[in-house]
Amino acid sequence: MHLPENSNLDIATCQAWLCPNLKIHWQILSVSDSGQVLLQAIKTEQNFLFSGTQGYALKHFDGTLTVKQVQEKCQQEFGEEIEPTFIIQLLKKLSDLRVLSIPKKNEIQKLNAEKTTKNIKLYRLKSTVQWIRHTDEYWLLRLQNTDNIAYVQVSNYDRNLILQLGKLPVENIVDTYKINAQYLQELLQNLAVKGMLEGIETPKVPKKFSIFKILFFKFRLFNPDNWLNCNIKNFRFIFTTEFCFLLCMFLGFTTVLAFSKQERIYNLGQELWSSQGSSLIIPFVLLMMLVVSIHELGHAFTLKHYKGVVLDIGIMFICLFPGAYTNTTDAYGLVKRRQRTLVMAAGVICQVVIWGIALCLWSISTPGNWFYTATYLLMLAAQFTLALNLNPLNKFDGYYLVEAITGINHLRKRSFAYYAQLWRREPSLERTEDIGIIAVYAPACLLYITWLLVNLFFWIWHLYTPYFPVN
Repeated sequence: MHLPENSNLDIATCQAWLCPNLKIHWQILSVSDSGQVLLQAIKTEQNFLFSGTQGYALKHFDGTLTVKQVQEKCQQEFGEEIEPTFIIQLLKKLSDLRVLSIPKKNEIQKLNAEKTTKNIKLYRLKSTVQWIRHTDEYWLLRLQNTDNIAYVQVSNYDRNLILQLGKLPVENIVDTYKINAQYLQELLQNLAVKGMLEGIETPKVPKKFSIFKILFFKFRLFNPDNWLNCNIKNFRFIFTTEFCFLLCMFLGFTTVLAFSKQERIYNLGQELWSSQGSSLIIPFVLLMMLVVSIHELGHAFTLKHYKGVVLDIGIMFICLFPGAYTNTTDAYGLVKRRQRTLVMAAGVICQVVIWGIALCLWSISTPGNWFYTATYLLMLAAQFTLALNLNPLNKFDGYYLVEAITGINHLRKRSFAYYAQLWRREPSLERTEDIGIIAVYAPACLLYITWLLVNLFFWIWHLYTPYFPVN
């Protein structure tokens, strides 16, 4: 921040100045038993006393806010006590104390000349980026590459800023829309990370070690999109009203059957475990892999039915248990909420159908033979993976189903961001009808993670306690 030597400052011009970042060389300390603050140099013994209102303003001198924005914050905090030129007078005081440097008139002219003659860089969206109107509140930007699909969700206000990128330089957009320069930079960074800006390579995000990378990781195998295009015609009947009616009747019948045999199902599980024990683990895991693979195909074919693109299929490991996965990111681009919900629910529906078929086959099979045991294990595998998938606190189908049903994309991120805004006493930008779900989700996640960690600790404790020496 530089102040001109002329004391007759043009207030309109000063309003657009960016307040300097004093925190690089100075720290603000409260003076006990008074409303004053001390501006203390970090590397020297210099210090200056300021009033409480001036101290409040100085705390916002972080290099991101303009004079006008800091003035508005002070007026909101202190009301009519703040004069219209309060921040300008504070800047003049800082310059008199030599906290801020004052360039000479010829230096200012030279800087202005360099600014007007330098090359102006315009950011532009790639021509392949598509705009998708999702709701009245926000838009989606979609970019499809040969092996990836990327989405960015933006508000109507952000869309207007992005549309100006190819027309105006960043500085002019900031001045025109009277926004924080850092806000626009963060928006540009989000677009760059997704590879949506021309001439800017997608920045590589440094890989950080996390325990969750051990518990969950995956390997891409191939692009299934062409295969799905060739075979979707064989599964179109699944999406007809007649088939859905028959499916509901079948699931209703199997539910009644399960309740009538629940005691037998429970007792058989205990008998098998006591008689065969750990020998059941391998066939059970293999059947889980089968269930998860059919589950993922359900997602893929449903997305393909709605003209979506599936560019990725592979193998994932959850707690070292293997299974298949498909990349259904393109479901975000489906405009109708019902279609997005069906894509997310397709895998769960497949699991329920597998469970029902296994239950029926087990019910009519002869007790004691291999088929009787295999169908029972298949039923349990479908039931276990269904319970795991439907938990909305894990980022599996239950979580994405909640997102699709409510229309709240990035629910977990927005929920924790909501509490961060409350902590900073900032107004929330969330819709009133969404706040209830957003406010509940983050605490529920924390409680769930705490519960998991406590149970994991006690499980490890009981596992290794027999090996500890006892005095």
